[in-house]
Amino acid sequence: MKMDQPEGRYHYQLMRRALEAIDASEVPLSLEALAGEMQMSTAHFQRVFSAWVGVSPKRYQQYLQLGQAKRMLNERFTTLETAQSVGLSGGGRLHDLFLRWEAMSPGEFAKKGAGLTVNYGWFDTPFGETLVMGTKRGICGMGFAEEMGREACFEDLAQRWPKAGFVEKPAALHGWVKAGQEQSGETALHLIGAPFQIKVWEALLQVPSGHVTTYSEIAGAIGHPRAVRAVGTAVGRNPVSWLIPCHRALRKSGALGGYHWGLPVKRALLAWESAREEA
Repeated sequence: MKMDQPEGRYHYQLMRRALEAIDASEVPLSLEALAGEMQMSTAHFQRVFSAWVGVSPKRYQQYLQLGQAKRMLNERFTTLETAQSVGLSGGGRLHDLFLRWEAMSPGEFAKKGAGLTVNYGWFDTPFGETLVMGTKRGICGMGFAEEMGREACFEDLAQRWPKAGFVEKPAALHGWVKAGQEQSGETALHLIGAPFQIKVWEALLQVPSGHVTTYSEIAGAIGHPRAVRAVGTAVGRNPVSWLIPCHRALRKSGALGGYHWGLPVKRALLAWESAREEA
C-alpha cells in the first residue's frame, strides 16, 4: 500500500500507535486488547498489522523479549569481511534499500557546513516522529524525536553543522523519504563526518536488514581492531539513523549496548526488521 494514499497514511499512523502501545507495556498485550485500543475489530487489526509488520502482533512481541538480541547474534550474525568480499558496498544495491551515497570531502567537513543549505522536515514513521535533514545531494540527517522531543532532536542534528543554513522544506525531501519508507526507488545520502566515522558508517551499510553485527567486528572490518571504543562513539554519532543502521550493532555479549535515540527505539527497530525478515 502506498504511503501517499489516504488509507496508507491512516494505517501507517495506526501501526505506529500500536507499536508504541506494545513497547510501553510491561507484559505482552493480547490481540483483543490491542485491537480495542486501536478501536478496530480483532480480525481487521490482525490483518492490517500483519500486512505492515510482516507477522502477527503476538509474534512481533516475542521479538521484543530481552533475549532476542542474543538470539540474533547467534543466528543472524553478519561477518562484514564476507560482506565486503561479495561486493556489498555503499555504491550498489544495499540489501533491502536502494542507497546512493557520497561523503563530504575532509575540506568540506572542516568548514562545519559554511555555505551549505540544509532542508528539513518532520515525517511519520512506525517508530515515532522523525526529523529528516538533507542537502541538494541527499539526506544528511535523520533522528527520532520519540524519546527526547522535537526541540532536542533538532538541536542534536543541527549542531553537527553549526555554520549551515537551515530551511524547513519537507517537500524537498519527500521523494527520498518515501523511497526509504517503501524500500523502493533510490534514496540518496550525503554523509557528513570525519574520515574515521565515514568508514564506520560504510561498514554499517553492509549489515543486512534482520541481521546484526558487533562493535568489535566493525573495528576489524575497517582495519582498526583495537579501536572498539572509538567505533562505538562513531556508531553513536551516525547522523542518518535507520538508513545507516547503527541499531544493528550489538555488544559481543549480545547486550543491546547504547542507542543515541533511546533503547526503546532500538528494540523496536530490531524487532520490526526481524519480523519482516522472517516473513
